[in-house]
Amino acid sequence: MSANPKPSNTSPLRFIRQDVQSMHAYAIQHSVGMVKLDAMENPFALPADLQAKLGERLGAVAINRYPGARIDDLKNALKRYVNLPEGFGLMLGNGSDELISLLAMACDVPNAKILAPEPGFVMYAMSAQLQGLQYIGVPLTPEFELDEAAMSAAIAQHEPAIVYIAYPNNPTANLWHADTIRRIIQQVAAYGGLVVMDEAYQPFSSRSWLDEIRQHPQANSHVLLMRTLSKFGLAGIRLGYMLAPEALLNEVDKLRPPYNVSVLNAECALFALEHEGVFAQQAATIRAEREVLFHALQQLPHVTPYKSDANMLLVRFDGAPDAAQRVFDALKAHKVLVKNVSKMHPLLANCLRLTVGTPEENKQLLSALRSTERQP
Repeated sequence: MSANPKPSNTSPLRFIRQDVQSMHAYAIQHSVGMVKLDAMENPFALPADLQAKLGERLGAVAINRYPGARIDDLKNALKRYVNLPEGFGLMLGNGSDELISLLAMACDVPNAKILAPEPGFVMYAMSAQLQGLQYIGVPLTPEFELDEAAMSAAIAQHEPAIVYIAYPNNPTANLWHADTIRRIIQQVAAYGGLVVMDEAYQPFSSRSWLDEIRQHPQANSHVLLMRTLSKFGLAGIRLGYMLAPEALLNEVDKLRPPYNVSVLNAECALFALEHEGVFAQQAATIRAEREVLFHALQQLPHVTPYKSDANMLLVRFDGAPDAAQRVFDALKAHKVLVKNVSKMHPLLANCLRLTVGTPEENKQLLSALRSTERQP
């Protein structure tokens, strides 16, 4: 008998999904030598004495061993930090991105869909695409509020397995009305769907949905709440966590890869929680600087900043369709790096997203913007 004929396509990419091949990898802007205001990071480094103490702690970590009991120590520390509601559990993720991916995987049943307001965090749609789920984006109003009628109609039509509500939203940085969110949760729970409250920017926000969960646990029995330590001040360690009723959380936790949080990351997080007062003061400074920056931007011609409950400001620039790109390029020439979101969604036309930096960084940003305004 003759051997089976070779397939005509022997490319090493033959079995790589076509939709993956058509994608672009996540691009990280080059930032060496720049005032980095593009990624919503806490701009403050650890004080020198804490750097030394952390170095000693990390030097003693048994990096030759897989993560063990210290992961449980971290989970318990986070439970105390958030004052975990009774009947709720907590799981860790390698950043919130991993938790979002695990949720898509857990809900991958026939005809499952994911829904989120737009513009919003890109990973909601990305997780759906990579898991082969349908994604439904519902535009916000021109004022960046939830369009309740459109949301309700889309939920009724599609009955999504997951509805994401970022609280506050990225990149618009605003908190949506609690009554609207309550009605969305009620509608989704009525058919057995899940609502994920994404509180990535909680350290800078005036409200938290966790208070709502404590006050009305039964009404929030279909709600999972995500947070991250990135905005707390630890973006470099990639650590997110999720709270939910234990029976629900346990199902998602089954999909978590073993040892998904390293011993070094866990020790860094434990150290930070032991010194949470330092990070709370940094967050307070950022909130105060946000207001200073907002009012300064209001004084600039052809510039419209939007109120924020996060550590960023969305800003719209009047003028030609490429006004935001021109300002972005001019700021970059002044060694100030921000995020151009103007092409992410039609509602963001001519918008840039500015991370709130240190007082000195914010002054440099404003100086560069004023120089840009003076250019012909």
